[in-house]
Amino acid sequence: MQQFQHWALNPWTVLGCVLAGGTLGWAAPELSSRLSVVGVVYVDLLKMIVLPFMISAVIFSLQNLYRDGGAARIFKRVVVVFLAFSLMAAVLAAAGSLLVRPGGNLAPDTRAALGKIVSSDEERSNTEMTMREPDQVVPETSLRDVVQSLIPQNIFASLANGETLKALVFALLFGFAAGQVPSRISTGLHQALETIYHACQTLTRWVNLPVPLVLVCMAASQVALTGLQPMRAMAGFVVAFLCICVLLLGLAIELISRRAGVPYGEVMRAMREPFALGVATNNSATCMPAMVSGLVGQLKFARARVELLVPLSISLLRVGAVAYFVCGTLFIAALYGRALSPLDLGVLLLVSALAGFASAGMAGIVTVSLVGTVCNYLSLPFEAAFVLLVAVDPICAMGRTAVTVIASCAAVATICAKPVKL
Repeated sequence: MQQFQHWALNPWTVLGCVLAGGTLGWAAPELSSRLSVVGVVYVDLLKMIVLPFMISAVIFSLQNLYRDGGAARIFKRVVVVFLAFSLMAAVLAAAGSLLVRPGGNLAPDTRAALGKIVSSDEERSNTEMTMREPDQVVPETSLRDVVQSLIPQNIFASLANGETLKALVFALLFGFAAGQVPSRISTGLHQALETIYHACQTLTRWVNLPVPLVLVCMAASQVALTGLQPMRAMAGFVVAFLCICVLLLGLAIELISRRAGVPYGEVMRAMREPFALGVATNNSATCMPAMVSGLVGQLKFARARVELLVPLSISLLRVGAVAYFVCGTLFIAALYGRALSPLDLGVLLLVSALAGFASAGMAGIVTVSLVGTVCNYLSLPFEAAFVLLVAVDPICAMGRTAVTVIASCAAVATICAKPVKL
């Protein structure tokens, strides 16, 4: 089973299944168009897991921070560093995407194919679409609306409606409060959350077992509907995102070098193993032992602090995901020719940073699905671009995971005291 899971989630397997599905959709469009229900069911299963996974991971991580007696002294520093890293990643990703504008200036046939994805009802006539045009007014976004949309009036209603960011705000506040409860009282909750967290991980592995078949069906149904033209838009997005990843990696290495007081070459050697594991596995959690080894064994940071902060940063500080959410959303906005106002950009940065925290414990296609949460706040269609983002995600996930791992090391180095040189 483990060997099958390793094969099913291998980036090359994912890419091969997307190509196979595209070929099937091109060769047998009538059959392929009936396969879309498989993708719908799969995405619904992922959404089913997201909220309990995220809530348990956030509260569990915050409780771990408080349970360490000396951790209370660095709590404010953790909050400031995590927020600063997330917002800085969002700003840099937005600047790079606006400069390159992947998804803009596309050929008319590509835009027509994307429009066909959104308006998938083949029985709709041109006259009916024209009559609907005056109603398609993009609603204005106000800061008040954004703030209100983040505060859950009823957490159970938010959970029932799948409102991820409202659930995240509740989880953060509840985690802070639960950390203040004495351990003799909160132990039961701590164990229950750990059980939910690991159960959701197991459930995610089960749901991911048919990923190769699901990707074939999704790609086949979309190609049968739109053809292959939309894939031309993805080359620019991939190049732009990887360039932003390189920039973020360079800044993280620079910060680690300054905090550790060692040359770049030594930092590169210390980060070589966690970087390679992140690229190879696309799973930041598997990199934690290598991160601890590099920060403690080679860069000489205090082990007690590193062993506490590495799991916390991997769970909550998702710098690679934040940059991806910004790039993905701006890519979709460019596809549809949507000009974003300064307020829209501010909302994008804030929501992407929060969505990064909401992606705690998630990877792969589950992370891609959270781009839809960000798009929802800007009234952008997401379903049209989902299969496009999934098609190139094996490449993007490598950069996303590498950035998350190395940026987490930089955050830990920033929070910890500088090593004492002998």
